[in-house]
Amino acid sequence: MHPDPAETNRRAYDDARVVALYDLDNPPGEDHAYFRRAAEESGARRIVDLGCGTGSLTVTLAGEGRTVVGIDPAEAMLRVARARPGGDRVEWRRGTAELIEPASADLVIMSGNVAMHLIGQDWHDALQRIAAGLAPGGRLLFETRNPVRRAWEDWQREPTERTTAAGRLVESEATSAPDADGVVVHRWRTEYSDEGVVREGEEHLQFRSVEQVTQDLAAAGLAVDRVWSDWHGRPFDAAEHPLMIIEACPQGA
Repeated sequence: MHPDPAETNRRAYDDARVVALYDLDNPPGEDHAYFRRAAEESGARRIVDLGCGTGSLTVTLAGEGRTVVGIDPAEAMLRVARARPGGDRVEWRRGTAELIEPASADLVIMSGNVAMHLIGQDWHDALQRIAAGLAPGGRLLFETRNPVRRAWEDWQREPTERTTAAGRLVESEATSAPDADGVVVHRWRTEYSDEGVVREGEEHLQFRSVEQVTQDLAAAGLAVDRVWSDWHGRPFDAAEHPLMIIEACPQGA
């Protein structure tokens, strides 16, 4: 029996050492600014950050007159999120999209590679939950990778040493080519040289074309409003750009 991709992905990010490196390697950037700007411009008062991870974006969305819910399946991630300054202004829920309450959100966000971590039926189920969770006029924002640009070919690394706040590390990674459904398996190994500790893990990620994303959203009752190629609102060209930033809303909105 093949391992469940959802459970494999959850385990990959439910380790305190992995979480500490995640924050080091994924500092806030233009993506966070985009989501905050979108929240302000939309006037959203009820926000759900699905796959919130360590909450570095989530806490910055909280403010007076807003309710913010952060949802993630990995307890190690949520422990960091709860302890952040401002973490007490967010309602943290351990789990998946099934925890989104009906008509409870003006804005649902999936930042990072969250959409790609949702494999097969889990992806379709999440879109259904999101569609049901959006209030009239609500919006869904997320990014994903364009398979035409074959990003998995760059996710390869021979053992390489670096020094971080976590100490001296020797890291390697390897990523498979996508299967017929666009799913790649990304494996990594990290040796903490100062302690002689080794961590190994893998995650599954699903690449989808812009056409597939559009069809999947439509099947869930959602319509693509805009597709950007970067965090500054430049139009997306499927033959050229590696990143797709999707803005969607309920059909007929």
